[in-house]
Amino acid sequence: MSPVVTDPAELPMLFQDALNSGDVDALLALFAPGAGMRTVSGAHLTGPDALRAELAGTVAAHGRLTNRSRHALVAADTALLVTDWTLEVDAPDGTRIAPTGTTANIARRDADGTWRFLLLNPLGTA
Repeated sequence: MSPVVTDPAELPMLFQDALNSGDVDALLALFAPGAGMRTVSGAHLTGPDALRAELAGTVAAHGRLTNRSRHALVAADTALLVTDWTLEVDAPDGTRIAPTGTTANIARRDADGTWRFLLLNPLGTA
């Protein structure tokens, strides 16, 4: 069951909590139908199967996300969410790395009033 998110500013923390608990289904529930994301490597993914594969890979790499919200700018049924992040993961060679960045994410309010991510861009303006 999808969470009822009535404030788009909650989405980054809900994403953080779901990732840190390893719950790929909870992560996917935060995305609107037809949503997409840009990966930290720059690839653009759309659709639930591609999103699931990307998020499951992060969980499998023992991802630990820390988000710090900067802005939630809302107009009508659209929100721009700017968030600073650090993601600790196990690299393929077994070392632990911790890339950082600033997102520029877009959320949309559904007809039932629930906010979900429409587009995730962890690389912000890069």
